[in-house]
Amino acid sequence: MLNNKGRVTRPQESTEDLTEPQESYSGHKGLLMNEPLLFEVGGLDKTGVDLPECAETETLLGGLERKDEIGLPGLSEPEAVRHYVRLSQQNYAIDSGFYPLGSCTMKHNPRLNEKMARLPGFTDIHPLQPQSSVQGALQLMEELSHWLLELTGMDSIALSPKAGAHGELCGMMAIKAALEAANSARNIVLVPESAHGTNPATAAQLGFKVASIPADADGTVRASAVQTAIEENGAETIAGIMLTNPNTCGLFEREIKAIADAVHDAGGYFYCDGANFNAIMGRVRPGDLGVDAMHFNLHKTFSTPHGGGGPGSGPVVLSERLSAFAPLPFLQKSDDGLTLVEDLHVGESHSDSDVISQAQPFGRLTAFHGQMGMYVRALSYILSHGLDGLAQASGDAVLNANYIRVRLKDLLNQPFGDQACMHEVLFDESSLADSGVTTLDIAKRLIDEGFHPMTIYFPLVCKGAMLIEPTESESQTSIDLFVETLASLIKEALAGENEETFHQAPVHTPRRRLDETAAARKPILRYESSSD
Repeated sequence: MLNNKGRVTRPQESTEDLTEPQESYSGHKGLLMNEPLLFEVGGLDKTGVDLPECAETETLLGGLERKDEIGLPGLSEPEAVRHYVRLSQQNYAIDSGFYPLGSCTMKHNPRLNEKMARLPGFTDIHPLQPQSSVQGALQLMEELSHWLLELTGMDSIALSPKAGAHGELCGMMAIKAALEAANSARNIVLVPESAHGTNPATAAQLGFKVASIPADADGTVRASAVQTAIEENGAETIAGIMLTNPNTCGLFEREIKAIADAVHDAGGYFYCDGANFNAIMGRVRPGDLGVDAMHFNLHKTFSTPHGGGGPGSGPVVLSERLSAFAPLPFLQKSDDGLTLVEDLHVGESHSDSDVISQAQPFGRLTAFHGQMGMYVRALSYILSHGLDGLAQASGDAVLNANYIRVRLKDLLNQPFGDQACMHEVLFDESSLADSGVTTLDIAKRLIDEGFHPMTIYFPLVCKGAMLIEPTESESQTSIDLFVETLASLIKEALAGENEETFHQAPVHTPRRRLDETAAARKPILRYESSSD
């Protein structure tokens, strides 16, 4: 006889309030395991494999062989597999949910690009292969170069820099090489306070003195402020300017052309930090604005996750004034195919090629030629979108950021007034001044709500910054849920409700709130057992 009543699956009635997080005996929460260290899972006296005794053989180590135990834990295969799978389940990524921390492509990365990058013809090549055997890879680099130059209106490109700051270094080294070639003693680089923090660091690393340019009340740089700085320091000392556009406040520098003219009239060069090019690609060509050098973050603008330590790529485009000073290697095209010019020195007798005969490279930045996998992903992204698709992507990124701005502007203060932003919108914590809740508390509560926090406390030009970059690839549904969640937290804080909950958050994560300063400054990197 069939049991057609089944078991009761609904929760049983109870008067006990279990809404507060409950501690469990195992430390697990639901099916999310509290993962210990490998040393705590395994044992120093255990082994996961059985190996035959090694035969006595002579070694070439000259008596330097290790004699002691190496102190690594032994685990069975299931234990090791489970450990790493559990760790992977604790990782939050763009494939898990909305990621408004815009740094470096927290957006959808089409699987098509990943598939292209994994083609054996790209993954199996080696940088030391004869160039005649990698003509396809060189053609891909040439085509990518063509598109990047078309999008920027510039004259030449250096593909090899491996990340944004590396690209800055490349562009500024080209400027320095041009100055040295002209026997110029110019040593002042102007850097607006709204620039990326790496800009003044790069200039200083190359021996330039940095002169800061204040932002105007609307958060952008005035050409008049640049002109004043030029006059105060002396036009003959100005090596150039490093300007981030759109800037770190998410604003387009509307006087950028006048700024470029002022710097050029003084005899300097214009370096543009193009990390935020994803806000203007397909719509604005930096070369038309007077830019002499600019780096891309291929990993941000054109696909590929980079935040968290993945590979980056920061090619630099150069104006005609700086083209001769591009680093090695660079591509040369001839009737025999493509050649990657790797060895060339200032003063060396060059070939008949115009490209090579005019080249005055400042040297190499990397051992080889850059990040081939990033090149493939970027070109795949560009070709699959087309020019109209790239313009659509930048437009959608700007639209999404402004949608968030408008929906939250009555709750959160915009430090530079209510104005249209680019791909990211900036709020500060002044609206929370009397609540006892800070930007950090809001960010931590967002984690309990299932959202990765936005960028906080950057840029430094406003107090308690909340910089939200939704990217172009989020749906209105996901943005609406984020906005409504953030709005509910702000209202809760302003109402003076659950202040301690804000201070304690997050409480639903495998680890509670950390002392982030101690974690960064006093990390414990070596395991010590309690019995040691």
